[in-house]
Amino acid sequence: MLNTRDNERLTQVGPGTPTGELMRRYWFPIAATLEMEKDPTKAVRLLGEDLVLYKDRSGTFGLIQESCPHRRVNLLYGIPEEQGLRCPYHGWRFDETGRCLEMPAEAPDSTFKDRVTALTYPVQELGGLIFAYMGPEPVPLLPRWDLFVRDDFVRDIYLTDLPCNWLQCMENSMDPVHTEWLHSYWTFYQMEREGKEVPKTPDGRYATFRHTRIGFDVFEHGIIKRRLMEGQTEDHDDWKIGHPVIFPYTLRNGNGFQIRVPVDDTHTHHITYRCSFPKEGEEREPVRIHDMPIKDKNGKVFTHQTLYQDMWAWWSQGPLAQRHLERLAESDKGIILFRRLLKKQVDLALDGGDPMNVIRDPAKNQQIDLHTEQTQYMAFIGNTNVEEAAQGRSERAMRSLAGFQNTKEA
Repeated sequence: MLNTRDNERLTQVGPGTPTGELMRRYWFPIAATLEMEKDPTKAVRLLGEDLVLYKDRSGTFGLIQESCPHRRVNLLYGIPEEQGLRCPYHGWRFDETGRCLEMPAEAPDSTFKDRVTALTYPVQELGGLIFAYMGPEPVPLLPRWDLFVRDDFVRDIYLTDLPCNWLQCMENSMDPVHTEWLHSYWTFYQMEREGKEVPKTPDGRYATFRHTRIGFDVFEHGIIKRRLMEGQTEDHDDWKIGHPVIFPYTLRNGNGFQIRVPVDDTHTHHITYRCSFPKEGEEREPVRIHDMPIKDKNGKVFTHQTLYQDMWAWWSQGPLAQRHLERLAESDKGIILFRRLLKKQVDLALDGGDPMNVIRDPAKNQQIDLHTEQTQYMAFIGNTNVEEAAQGRSERAMRSLAGFQNTKEA
């Protein structure tokens, strides 16, 4: 468990907080590029700061403070010009660097505009997303993770707002054992209540796949998570390769990323980023965006599909998990490891060093390849077809059951 002081230290992300200072060393996705085609301004709350993302008429993106430096009106309603964003109240115009370009009501020879600036942060596009950096200079490189860079994919981007702290999402990624219960046992329970047939063992329990071993290794970009299921050996890709948690806020699984963007201390913007190969002759947009709410229009929580189950587990802990009340066991060693790594990187950032995944060498940033075991159940992440997802878990469970029975007979 963590005491309340350490819990606050690792979860608070606002300006001046220890983890907030660490987080400001990283680039964060704040929008899908396609969103800005519908509306050239977007309200953005990131690391506890309220900002406005805009696209001017030349196609340049900017991220500027929410309130105009003049009379503090909201720049979300600003007017994109050929260069920069114009405040609708008195016409002051600012470029993407925060420089004031125009004060229409002031005398032509006034130099006042040269002494007024707006707070802005650098932004870049990559892989259909717009990223922002809010930290100190020199600005590091935007990491070019493989799925963002490759040009042979089509991409689906799912956007979800969660009423909980970012660390609850990340700790779930360090907990392999929950998959056999949350994503299999609970799914079969829900299906059985609906009158559907589910696989069971001879003694009558749900035929879920079961873990026999879990392991974690720190590597250059974060932590590799490994697992062995009943009937598997160490030659299986689940153990030999595993899949990476990219420090500090991303899970790589199968064909995509789960990106956990800290909005503030009690809210997270979740981006599910899925890549797929287009079928021969298939015409698809290279990037598509989808809203992925956690509840239906009647307020009912989605719980059937794998990622919805994860999200429920995150936000049902409350806006900020009370870690001082938890009782961690041996199977929670991945969570303990991630917290230790986070503490170490916080201290490194506060000492002025570059924490993990702050990249400055262009030669190492052409395309950063990440390897994953491509397990079957991961292929169903983001799949909204409940029956198809359940069928995939059933098949995996039956294979696990068969392996378990064979092991017992041997």
